[in-house]
Amino acid sequence: MGNVEGRVAGKVAFITGAARGQGRSHAIRLAEEGADIIAVDLCRNLDTVGYALSTPEDLEETARFVEKTGRRIVTAQADVREAGQLKEALDAGLAEFGRLDIVVAQAGVAAMKGQPPMQAWTDGINTNLVGTINAIQVALPHLTEGASIIATASAAALMDASNKPNPGADPGGMGYMVSKRMIAEYVHYLATELSPRGIRANVVHPTNCNTNMLQSEPMYRSFRPDLEHPERKDAEPVFYVQQAMKVPWVEPVDISNAVLWLASDEARFVTGMQLRVDAGGYLKWYDYHV
Repeated sequence: MGNVEGRVAGKVAFITGAARGQGRSHAIRLAEEGADIIAVDLCRNLDTVGYALSTPEDLEETARFVEKTGRRIVTAQADVREAGQLKEALDAGLAEFGRLDIVVAQAGVAAMKGQPPMQAWTDGINTNLVGTINAIQVALPHLTEGASIIATASAAALMDASNKPNPGADPGGMGYMVSKRMIAEYVHYLATELSPRGIRANVVHPTNCNTNMLQSEPMYRSFRPDLEHPERKDAEPVFYVQQAMKVPWVEPVDISNAVLWLASDEARFVTGMQLRVDAGGYLKWYDYHV
């Protein structure tokens, strides 16, 4: 039977974007603490995203990692932009496990400088924002008291975007920020409605996280626009500007540990939280306020 102990023992988690990066890390970390996993990912590229997305083999590898913990996993290739595909994937997991306790809406892309520009905006909004809403809303009918919803936004959602010196120059990049900010607002109001039902909903805001999205030429170019083809060695010294602590990025497991806490009964009275795992990035931008 695998783990019978653990901080989420006996629970079932539905995780989008689980083939690699943060999503894979969340799946493994929750499984290590006793959860069974329903894992979905697109497993193909998008034309407007300038780095390779996950593959079917990546999703299979996530499954192997979860199984090594002794927990069970159901995987599906599904597009978070299509609620019907997510419902089908979730239904397959429910048929196997019979319950749902945790939703981790992790799937996201950065279509910065994507072409054509407005398609980059659309793909980013539909994947990050609509995809998060779809994942949560197909799960809502199956959640009961004690359940926990965790959505991944970004430190980008918290940045001051009032200064737009070059409107329209990068709709994909702006779409990323907008999608993450709207995730935060959506979950805030959702948490309010779910509170009397004993269901919690929270947002995690990572800073730079050491994944394929960060370690990609489009991201390097956003930090080093002065170079035509910047490499990791060019961008890494500039990555530090995002954080107050002296690190260029955090690791996926740092986000997973926050997700685990929010999913567990240790956080049973924590809801509507905008939880920053940002190495002090927010502190560089804002004065104190409640």
